[in-house]
Amino acid sequence: MKFIDLFCGIGGFRIAFEELGGECVFSADIDKYACKTYNDNFGDFPLIDLTKVDESEIPNFDILCAGFPCQPFSIGGLRKGFEDTRGTLFFDIERILRLKKPKGFILENVKGLVNHEKGKTLEIILNKLGSKINGITNSEKHKDCLNYNVFYKIINSKSFGVPQNRERIYIIGFQDDINFEFPSSNESKFLTDIIDKSKEHNTIIPILNQNIDFHLEKHKNVGTIKDLEYLLAYEVRKSRCTFRFDNLSPTLTAKMGTGGNNIPVLVNQKRRLTVEECLQIQGFPKGFKIKSDYHQSYKQIGNSVSVPVVRALAKEISKFI
Repeated sequence: MKFIDLFCGIGGFRIAFEELGGECVFSADIDKYACKTYNDNFGDFPLIDLTKVDESEIPNFDILCAGFPCQPFSIGGLRKGFEDTRGTLFFDIERILRLKKPKGFILENVKGLVNHEKGKTLEIILNKLGSKINGITNSEKHKDCLNYNVFYKIINSKSFGVPQNRERIYIIGFQDDINFEFPSSNESKFLTDIIDKSKEHNTIIPILNQNIDFHLEKHKNVGTIKDLEYLLAYEVRKSRCTFRFDNLSPTLTAKMGTGGNNIPVLVNQKRRLTVEECLQIQGFPKGFKIKSDYHQSYKQIGNSVSVPVVRALAKEISKFI
């Protein structure tokens, strides 16, 4: 089973498909820092601008994997969609699929893609990809439709043993007319399973502590809150501070790479989550190599897929390819 890893980041897709015996024959990303991490773990340095790659030069493959850039569709961005040049990267996926005609593909994006432009953006994507959508004949397919049998679903990482509330849309396609079913899971994992309790030193600036304390005092159950060893605060500022009480992390984002208010704070330990903890919150395996205490590492992790989710999807896909 040969696959290509587009917009590969630090290799979340590659981990899952290589575990199944898959062979990565091509990978590409334009973030040189992510490429360094990718190379440290897989021995490939995939620094390539995909828009400048001739699709005929890509080796033949069975599955296309792509967590294509989500900024044009995210509620955290300007949401310009296909008006944004990054949004057109979907069309690079399309031209590769059109020429290489692989047996299948798996795409990942933010949940915001579903309602972007009142659903028009997702509609464009699906009409380009699929003659059947979730088992139903697509009467609205584009005249240049790739005629894949396409399935899509929003999946929350927290249901797959990831201690994070992270909703993402997965779009999966097959050449064959098969009945694909998305895997389900009720596996639970929580912050208390991964937090390093030995790290009790203060690693956040005093103003963040002050802002957290300010909001704690405003809460009716201050004593109860302070007793929760896994209490996380994020978006910490004087005007706003969000707490999470369910022993899960909020969605980790690329904005963590900018530091400041964007890295979740463990209230009781008065410190931010470490790079290593964020890796575990995304379900990366032990031994994964990444630079500690580094803003680019936080960015890379926030941009990644949750490995256990992709692992479950890859297992189902491999049944048909």
